Amino acid sequence: MRTLILSPCGILGYGFPAASLEAALREKPDAIVVDAGSTDAGPHKLGAGVAIVSRMAAKKDLALLMRGAKERKIPLLVGSSGGSGARKHTQWTLEIVQEIAGKMGWNPRIAVIWADIPKEAILAAQAQGKIEPMSENVPAITPETLAETNGVVAQMGVEPILKALREQPDIVLCGRAYDPAPFAAVGILRGHDPALCYHLGKILECGTLCAEPGTAKDVMLGLLDDTGFEVWAADPRRKCTPTSVAAHTFYEKDHPYILKGPGIVLDLSQCAFTQVSDGRVRVTGSRVSFPPYAIKLEGARRVAYRTFVLAGIRDPLLISQLDEVEAEVVRSVESYYSDIPRESYQIRFVHYGLDGVMGELEPDRTLPHEIGLMFEVIADTQEKADAICATVRSAYLHYGYPGRKSTAGNLAFPFAPSDISFGAVYAFSVYHLMYVDDPCAYFPVEWFGGETDAAV
Repeated sequence: MRTLILSPCGILGYGFPAASLEAALREKPDAIVVDAGSTDAGPHKLGAGVAIVSRMAAKKDLALLMRGAKERKIPLLVGSSGGSGARKHTQWTLEIVQEIAGKMGWNPRIAVIWADIPKEAILAAQAQGKIEPMSENVPAITPETLAETNGVVAQMGVEPILKALREQPDIVLCGRAYDPAPFAAVGILRGHDPALCYHLGKILECGTLCAEPGTAKDVMLGLLDDTGFEVWAADPRRKCTPTSVAAHTFYEKDHPYILKGPGIVLDLSQCAFTQVSDGRVRVTGSRVSFPPYAIKLEGARRVAYRTFVLAGIRDPLLISQLDEVEAEVVRSVESYYSDIPRESYQIRFVHYGLDGVMGELEPDRTLPHEIGLMFEVIADTQEKADAICATVRSAYLHYGYPGRKSTAGNLAFPFAPSDISFGAVYAFSVYHLMYVDDPCAYFPVEWFGGETDAAV
């Protein structure tokens, strides 16, 4: 048995060359699978209920993928729909799919797998000792924090996806899913070794990021067989090498060769990566074990509001004494707003070109001739964040530091207005594992289109 899976890009909406998709479709894949989600950018998208990519971008990608799936009569699977995979994100994706299908004159059979977890189920599991934090820094779950949380999702494993695939859908829209799971489910359904399926999914989820030159915006192919799998880019200018594929195996893991997911532990310590042809690599030796089944919970709550300013500084005298000047700016703001509790707001400065990426850990403190300055105020209301940020900006702009010759202003602003009201700031209030007896219990499958609409 051989199974060919097409991965168009790292995240739905990132885009991919149409020519690469056409080339990959000519290889006659058995399924198109694309991941759509991530928590890399933090909890904001989940908390705010907005997508990672624009509707225009998602629609453009989906139109191409749906046309390819329809013409080849193969299923299209989307993982973590809308980015965070909550009901709002998944419904957003479903509506785009239905709009495209209508314009195509197609009535596809669509399986939607919801991933929202009832808060009362979380509290019940916690009372039974079935909840544990992902790290020591994660706050405890309480009824109060759950009440403030804008909903909780869980990463589904392969089991709910297999349940949907067995009913022969045209399209599967998963809520929040373990990134490799939709890819792995296709292979497992067709009888392949789960270890190989999960490992292939780990590589395919990012498009051609494992090729050279790597990008998450191009089409990748993965071929499973009885003893291993092979990967290659649809664009022959992108080459997979043993080093590039092995390196991607390390991607986003806290251990070099152990990868944990819902109900699985993938052991890649015995893997071999072999160049089988130009740009094509074969992988063997993946192993998997099956510990007690746990699903990762993700929830976010609003904790503050943000206003920020971008500016440039080119005065070497000011650059040489940034810390001192900023300390004085903060003191002047605190004095002016002495009636506002200091614990209700934060002021933060970032110096791009000096230590903007690593902050205090930056070993090279050589002074540049210019920096990009970003400062932000985070407060418990937007009005307060706006007001305090405006005061920081005006104090910084006109602060008379030692040696200053011109009083025209210390900062160059690329935008007007300079102050940008960002809006709500979210933090993870739930970032835990929940142990479950049934991997499908919290992931109901609902059907749209085709012959009937029904829930399973």
